[in-house]
Amino acid sequence: MPTQEQARNLALRLHGLSGSSEILRKAAAREIARFDPLDANELISHLIALARSGWEPATHVLSAFVAALAMEAAQIPYAEALRRLAQVQALPTVADLFADGPPRQEMDPGAAAKADARAFTQSLGHLKQQARLTRDPDVLARLVTMSNPSVVRNALLNPRLTEPLVVRMAARRPARPEPLVEIWKSSRWSSRHSVRRALVFNPYLPPEVGAKIVPLLNATDLAELAGDSSVHPSLREQAARLLEQGPMGG
Repeated sequence: MPTQEQARNLALRLHGLSGSSEILRKAAAREIARFDPLDANELISHLIALARSGWEPATHVLSAFVAALAMEAAQIPYAEALRRLAQVQALPTVADLFADGPPRQEMDPGAAAKADARAFTQSLGHLKQQARLTRDPDVLARLVTMSNPSVVRNALLNPRLTEPLVVRMAARRPARPEPLVEIWKSSRWSSRHSVRRALVFNPYLPPEVGAKIVPLLNATDLAELAGDSSVHPSLREQAARLLEQGPMGG
């Protein structure tokens, strides 16, 4: 089984990698796949504990490891077995990462599509191009309200998009889950604390995504999340368990 010292050394090595968050996430997936599933869970558990202790290299790489469990699952042969094994190993903070089920609240897809059609008459191709290229902040602000994830995906690439607008997108209610997931997948925006916070407190976010964000929050956010009855119960329980490990900062 990997020791905490081995987890420290791995965190230091990956922390020194240059490149995008996508490169770091793929490197994390390779590291997970290199271990057998029991050892992979132990490694992730150590990284969570180190991040909770406030050690910056672990804090930095933990986001890559938890994202890899979803976005790079195809590269991890035993990804689907990790939750069951974490429960057998009595590693609740790892098992919590694999929450599933519907969001606490759901917006009817038909109603969302009708709202898009009422607000926008252009073709989908035009809207996607406009979302990515427009220089008009008012047009961009309208386009990011769409429920179509492909339009939102392009808007997230627009260099004129601002953090306050992304936070508004992440906090939007009611919302379809697909646009919220696109924000989480965005390497440009998902590392921002304000964006993570807006997403995880949104009851329309799928719990499987929220569970990957919760370990990245600070103690103040966790305490608030643990007491927020509007979010998914699994996320509240996850936040409470992480608080028991000690703060990652306020």
